[in-house]
Amino acid sequence: MSTSRAGNEKRRFGLRIPKIEFGWWVAIAGAFNMFLSSGPTFQAASVLFKAIEDEYGWSRALISGVASFGRFGGALLGPVEGWMTDRFGAGKMVLLGFFLGGLGLIGLSLITGPWQYYAAFFVLSVGFSVGGFTPSITSVNAWATKRRATAMAIVIGGSSIAGLLVPPIVWSVNEFGWRTTFAAIGVVVILVGPLVAWVIGRRPPADETETTESDESDVTESPPDRLVERLYSFTPREALRTRAFWSISMTHMLTNFSVGAISAHLFLQLSDANGVGLDDAGAASVVPVMVVIAFVSQLAGGLIGDAANKRLIVPFLIVLQGLSLLVLAAADNLVTAMLFAVMWGVGFGGRTPMLHAMRGEYFGTRHFGTILGMSSFPMSIGMMVAPFIVGRVHDIQQTYQWSLIVLACACGLAALTILFATRPVPPAQRRRLATLASRED
Repeated sequence: MSTSRAGNEKRRFGLRIPKIEFGWWVAIAGAFNMFLSSGPTFQAASVLFKAIEDEYGWSRALISGVASFGRFGGALLGPVEGWMTDRFGAGKMVLLGFFLGGLGLIGLSLITGPWQYYAAFFVLSVGFSVGGFTPSITSVNAWATKRRATAMAIVIGGSSIAGLLVPPIVWSVNEFGWRTTFAAIGVVVILVGPLVAWVIGRRPPADETETTESDESDVTESPPDRLVERLYSFTPREALRTRAFWSISMTHMLTNFSVGAISAHLFLQLSDANGVGLDDAGAASVVPVMVVIAFVSQLAGGLIGDAANKRLIVPFLIVLQGLSLLVLAAADNLVTAMLFAVMWGVGFGGRTPMLHAMRGEYFGTRHFGTILGMSSFPMSIGMMVAPFIVGRVHDIQQTYQWSLIVLACACGLAALTILFATRPVPPAQRRRLATLASRED
């Protein structure tokens, strides 16, 4: 075996094997992070809710309201999470978050009443919020300066593919009980947290040196890509002053109303007699189709987003997400449920990496964690209020139909708000243009 290297290639067994940049390993680790942090409590949330409803007989509003309560903590901590990620590093945040998330899952398996139920879910929600999406996407944004949308799609795809956990979780709940199932998942999360944190916590070489405004005069006509990223990054205050920040955040909030509702109520809608009316096995079979389509669409969305104008593509995908909700509202058999799964997978899956990549491209890498954290508050509002409200409406109407129609309308509005997210002029570029203009005067 030869270990000599030539450029970005390794020679092994007489073959030249391209060297995989470490940034792609960071993206894969981020996907695994999302797989573990979102699978049990996001994709399989409605499975948990149904098991608790069967045991305690609580109302849908009380059971699904825990998702709203847990995400409320994540929303409040969003800006702090972003600042802490920028300040202490993504790895430390993942380590802390996975420890809290694992403890929350174990605590959930020990509940005896509503107070313990809400407390345990709050702990695990805050843990997975602290150690899940924000540090993963921040680390990838720092590494992937050329193929940002694709790398982010890999990370986000981990959340979608986590839906494949639903059938085995349903089986485990039926065989061993929901308490044993979620306690075991909590132990696994705590054990693998350090490994995920080690990979995601690695910083790209450019992070070893700081760049300040005084360095701008040293930039040549064609500076290195990573130096350009750092020099032309927005500060949090500068980002807040742009129309793009609020347009993207508003769009994400409106689309996340339905994301929060689907995560909390999909399995219930599929299995309810007043809904689609499927048995547990049939309902569980819809989710893998939805998440596989979403995963493929996220990867495709990343590739397309790196090559095309994302702001013009995203509205069509958001409209498709909204139309899928109308299909689900009218679904009364497995075929129409599967049609919803395909439409939702393409719409939700394709638009998600593009929206996050727009943030990275518009605002740069230097303060991305903080900017993403600030964005997470309006983003989380949609996912925070929808589970409880939709559950409460179901308790009154005994159907999800009207809730799904309203959520579809929210997607229609989001398809309009994203059109206002034009790319802002980077602060450093504005300063240089102002300097040139003053010199000409």
